[in-house]
Amino acid sequence: MSFTSFVWEIGNISNKSSRKRHRLRRGQAHITPEASSSASPGSPGSSTVQIEQRQWANLPPELLLDIIQRVEQREQCWPGRRDVVTCASVCRSWREITKDIVKTPELCGFLTFPISLKQPGPRDTPIQCFIRRERATSTFRLYMGLSPALSGELSKLLLAAKRVRRATGTDFVISLVGDDFSRSSNKYVGKLRSNFLGTKFNIFDSQPSRDSTVCSSCESCRKTHPGKVAPRVTTSNYNTAKISYELNILRTRGPRRMQCIMNSIPVSAIEGGTAPTPTAFTNCLDEHSSLLLDSAGRRPQVGSTSRSMQNVPLVLKNKAPRWHEQLQCWCLNFKGRVTVASVKNFQLVAAVEPSENVTITEQENVILQFGKIGKDIFTMDYCYPLSAFQAFAICLSSFDTKPVCE
Repeated sequence: MSFTSFVWEIGNISNKSSRKRHRLRRGQAHITPEASSSASPGSPGSSTVQIEQRQWANLPPELLLDIIQRVEQREQCWPGRRDVVTCASVCRSWREITKDIVKTPELCGFLTFPISLKQPGPRDTPIQCFIRRERATSTFRLYMGLSPALSGELSKLLLAAKRVRRATGTDFVISLVGDDFSRSSNKYVGKLRSNFLGTKFNIFDSQPSRDSTVCSSCESCRKTHPGKVAPRVTTSNYNTAKISYELNILRTRGPRRMQCIMNSIPVSAIEGGTAPTPTAFTNCLDEHSSLLLDSAGRRPQVGSTSRSMQNVPLVLKNKAPRWHEQLQCWCLNFKGRVTVASVKNFQLVAAVEPSENVTITEQENVILQFGKIGKDIFTMDYCYPLSAFQAFAICLSSFDTKPVCE
């Protein structure tokens, strides 16, 4: 039985159990008014919609919990995962139960809701995605799946970015959809900004970082005088990471060298610690500050603690390739996920100091890998503590022109 038929059958059972028996006189026609969005609260159409929503909301909690658990366990990939999102769209009670059942990507390894793109990936198995570049429109689209050949039309669009060239650099505006890149839109999630040479980048997130002090420096969160009209508020930007490429002025042979400073992720996250995990979209740390939790549901400790690994940001560096004499090129083990040689290919690992006591295994663990598999097609695999948004922004930096780094 399909999911739609299953939910329809459950709805019929609920309707029959809660429906009052009315006897109609013989020959009397029973006409049900149509429900329209323009109906007023007191109109028959509005009352019909409210009755239908109430019937869904009045399902026994035990039965509702069992329904959503079965759907969540059965549909573990897209497009079937869409049924889980449908359950959360029925009514408020369904949405709250679905949010309690669906775990974060770190714990379940699945991307379900839009906020999952801002949450860290799984620790063991990386989430595999691919990026499609469209040169004509200067857009880049991130899809869930192994490759376009295997996923086909069933590929799930996760994020999209549009390159906007400026006089002093380049911006990559990142959105949840592929046709709306306005900063004032609720689809806006962040951007990547480069300098003039394309050697330094900053990742700006629409979500606040783990440090609550960033809210006071945000322009859209400033207080206005009571007698003045408040300016039009746009989505805020929080600088959460910095990417730098090493200059290659002598034009020596070799791959690009890059370093990423993740200001929003502590280095302790790679040794069993936790990374901040937002549970909802928000623009400022005011009354919604409790929405910034770590993966264990606790608020990150900032400000009062001493200089420790909890406050030291995570630094990533590209894994050094080896020179292959027979192929006459630099090689990395991408485990079959990269098939075309390109200067854009890279693997990122943690760059730690000896005093930080990070094991060799953790230092060799690939957190993000990116590489070419065809014309304008690239794979992107990421895992904890990076999120899909952070990994996508780092990969976008590889697309910008870097004449002094190659």
